[in-house]
Amino acid sequence: MLNMSVRRFSAIAAALTAATLLSSCIAVGPDFLHPAAPPIDRYTREPLAPRTSSTDAPTGRAQRFVQGRDIPQEWWRLFKSRALNALIERSLENNPNLQAAMSSLRAAKEQVYAQQGKYFPLVQANFNPTRQRTSAVLSPVLNAPPGVNPPNPFDLHTAQVLVSYTFDVWGLNRRTVESLQAQADAQRFQVEAAYLTLTANVVVAAITEAALRGQIDATNELIAANRKMLDITRRQLDAGFANRSDVAAQEAALAQVEATLPPLRKALAIQRNLLAALVGSYPSVEPREIFKLADLQLPQDLPLSLPSQLIEQRPDVRNAEELLHSASAEVGIATANMLPNFTINANGGYINTALAGLISPANSFWLLAGNATQTVFDGFSLLHQLRGTKAAYDEAAWAYKSTVVGAVQNVTDALRALQNDADALKAARDFERAAKISLDLARQQVETGNANVLLLLTAQSTYLQAVIQVVQARAARLADTAALFQALGGGWWNRVVPPKEKILDVGTGQAPTLVDKYNFY
Repeated sequence: MLNMSVRRFSAIAAALTAATLLSSCIAVGPDFLHPAAPPIDRYTREPLAPRTSSTDAPTGRAQRFVQGRDIPQEWWRLFKSRALNALIERSLENNPNLQAAMSSLRAAKEQVYAQQGKYFPLVQANFNPTRQRTSAVLSPVLNAPPGVNPPNPFDLHTAQVLVSYTFDVWGLNRRTVESLQAQADAQRFQVEAAYLTLTANVVVAAITEAALRGQIDATNELIAANRKMLDITRRQLDAGFANRSDVAAQEAALAQVEATLPPLRKALAIQRNLLAALVGSYPSVEPREIFKLADLQLPQDLPLSLPSQLIEQRPDVRNAEELLHSASAEVGIATANMLPNFTINANGGYINTALAGLISPANSFWLLAGNATQTVFDGFSLLHQLRGTKAAYDEAAWAYKSTVVGAVQNVTDALRALQNDADALKAARDFERAAKISLDLARQQVETGNANVLLLLTAQSTYLQAVIQVVQARAARLADTAALFQALGGGWWNRVVPPKEKILDVGTGQAPTLVDKYNFY
């Protein structure tokens, strides 16, 4: 009898397993298709010039746009700065925003795995010991020999295995898994976007720091020149070759130049705080790296992907595509919820008044039941839910198109900026050269007493403006080069070693330890 019960229950389990494998392959709702590439083959209205202009200033060489060249994953190494490379490596390990994005990805993948578990039957084991008393007016629950009253109260021990399985006839579970997988993939690209944004922000912050240091150096040089000129003017006053108004004008000029220094120092301090935050540190722990424009090289050959490639490279576009995919699957889920639901349940086990001898053929029982459910009327709730998912799909489709348009715009803006940055640096360099000649001539004339000090003040102001414009133009070329790499996607598809994820010990609250990033490829 025991063997017969085991065989019977095994047959039930086999039938449920076969039902799992033989579920219909139908999955209602739309099958997702990848959106078409933008119907354009270039970013600008007119053909893009193959190279920018150049000048003899540092970082003034021409940059060349190379169609179809791939982007290196560690594109920031093209700036040839060891300090920048080291700072980015620490940022990738410690930045909390990137770590949070990776943790969100891990949570999204676990939701996919949890939903995939519903492909299989649910099996539960149950043991239920009870003690109960029944009313004397009811028939006895337990059997007893003739003339013997059944025990009341009595113990009852039940041990059983329960199996249930819902047939995925219309693809409800498959569409649900599809939607969750698309959301996990979207989170994957959120990680890539956070990675790209972080590296680009560190590069731009380092360039901004270098530009501020360049402006501070130029201002200090002009302050030193003004102090020297003030000393000369005072000596001329003592010798009778200048008047008091000349000295006052030079003093005012010195004070005016000195007044431009605190705002630059303030901006530099704020930039250092930003770099500390990007590395995941507090402002009191500044990065040890110091950045100057002379330590950053301008990449000469710039990759330029086609618009059709851009939608595969940009993390934000890929994220929008996966959200569209998830919205498509949600339409299938809402459609399946309107169709009949088929479930099979089985349970078997043993029941006895005593725990001893519970597992005995005489104490065995089993049950096999099926259930089909169809919603007949629900106030049109399911219908409106279906219509809502279709509207959400339309919203996701428009959001995807907006993201693609924005991505193409970002690349076009970077290209235009690089062309004009080169022209701006050339013009600023010409301005600086002419202003320096004018300043030297004015200084010689004042020193020999052949010109008024006001001429020198004007020349000094002009030269300072020219030097700062050169510094800003050099920084703009570097920053907009970084912006182009970011706009093109940053080369994440060429990554060999994934970034690291730090997992907190929730139970102890200990500091996070470095582990391999969750594998989402």
